[in-house]
Amino acid sequence: MSLRIFDLIKGRRSIRKYSSKEVPRDILFNILEAARWAPSAHNAQPWRFIVITERSLKRKLAEQMAGEWTKDMTRNGVPRDTREKLAKASVKQFTDAPVLIVACLTMEDMDTYPDRRRMTYEHIMAVQSLAASIQNILLAACSEGLGACWFCAPLFCQDAVRRVLGIPSNVEPQALITLGYPSEKPAPPPRKSLREIIYMNYWGEKA
Repeated sequence: MSLRIFDLIKGRRSIRKYSSKEVPRDILFNILEAARWAPSAHNAQPWRFIVITERSLKRKLAEQMAGEWTKDMTRNGVPRDTREKLAKASVKQFTDAPVLIVACLTMEDMDTYPDRRRMTYEHIMAVQSLAASIQNILLAACSEGLGACWFCAPLFCQDAVRRVLGIPSNVEPQALITLGYPSEKPAPPPRKSLREIIYMNYWGEKA
């Protein structure tokens, strides 16, 4: 692993606050080019990306997602004042980000099987492939001096996201990535040591 790659991996942060500076289109598409070259099961490349830069559309999407989140919080017994505060903050966060990238999953080029067991695993493989492409986006953004943050919120309100963005029913909104020039410098989060996460040869045998 080159020092540059290692620096990117260790230096990347989840950025939630951005400046108003516009992200140039060539840089944006260079970042998405990195996503295109991620590994995928069967080389099926099951990812599709919707790039949103229009403020009115970002707000509409954020409000619809916040509405669904509010319903979930209500069912969970979250107090009204807290619900409203969290929903308002969510709408602002997504609306203010210069770019939103909605990462979607399609099964159209994945393998098909007659039984549910293998199709379940095939779907998991597609999810893993999409996740690899998103990680490429995060690292490429960092390499360009941009910040990004990966949110899984669309999983909890897929129908709402589909309605706003015109996504067909056979395509799954899986994640949302905010992107822009950072206006914060978060401290590095704690990480477990290698000894806590690695076993040699068999489970339980510490490295």
